[in-house]
Amino acid sequence: MVLKDPYNRTVTNLRISLTSRCNLRCIYCHAEGEVNPKEQMSAEDIAELMQVGVQFGIRSIKFTGGEPLLRRDLADIVRSVPPGVEASLTTNGTLLAAQAAELKEAGLARVNVSLDSLRPERYREITGKDCLADVLAGIDAAIEVGLTPVKLNMVLLDGINEDELDDFMAFVRNKQDLILQVIELMEFNECKFHGDVDSVEQELDERATRVVTRRMHHRKKYCLDGAEVEVVRPLHNTEFCAFCNRLRVTSDGKLKPCLLRSDNLVDTQGKHGKELEDAFREAVSRRKPFFD
Repeated sequence: MVLKDPYNRTVTNLRISLTSRCNLRCIYCHAEGEVNPKEQMSAEDIAELMQVGVQFGIRSIKFTGGEPLLRRDLADIVRSVPPGVEASLTTNGTLLAAQAAELKEAGLARVNVSLDSLRPERYREITGKDCLADVLAGIDAAIEVGLTPVKLNMVLLDGINEDELDDFMAFVRNKQDLILQVIELMEFNECKFHGDVDSVEQELDERATRVVTRRMHHRKKYCLDGAEVEVVRPLHNTEFCAFCNRLRVTSDGKLKPCLLRSDNLVDTQGKHGKELEDAFREAVSRRKPFFD
């Protein structure tokens, strides 16, 4: 059975936060919209959630955090992904080099790596840690074992990294396994570093030799000079909401219909079987475009 919300949007992607813990302290972090999680789900509960999701037409799963690589049972969680479902993961990359091979063997398809600067001092300013070399090693390891394409998530930060766009494009140029995603800063934690995404997208459009509009969220991909660049614009974006196919799960087991809302969550703790199925139905029924 495929679940559709009251706005006729089909839910096909489950985005599961595995932990609220992280080994970095990024200045803009929105923590997947979690609000004071008290505990994290067990691997068994996560496996059951995924099984129920597949019954309702979930075709892809994204593991997030916090930093999901902090979970010691991560490979076991990946192994429990139902057959035929694509599993990917978003990570800060600092721990990826040591785990990439095991995650690939466990069935992980690809990774997104958060990387907001290619300059060590600036990276430390943004994340609070001097780990850029570890992240770059993690990207290399992911490519080597085939966790591809590796998407680099660059959050555009006003006055901090806007001047690095060309550096990032040079970094991914002529590398088929690397895609740059330029991401609009979300409005969390009163962060005031909103970059000028309009100007960036206009520049990319002028320079691109080809522009592809992706099905998901009608997101645009710009192909230029041997580099692929996607622009992710969740704010005040009716198309982003109109084509949203995601249902989120917080690290403490609450179904979250919308990243930008925390007043309509559905708790799954202690629920199994039909109760868990009903929780999925209820969460999807609460989905509403944030920007319409």
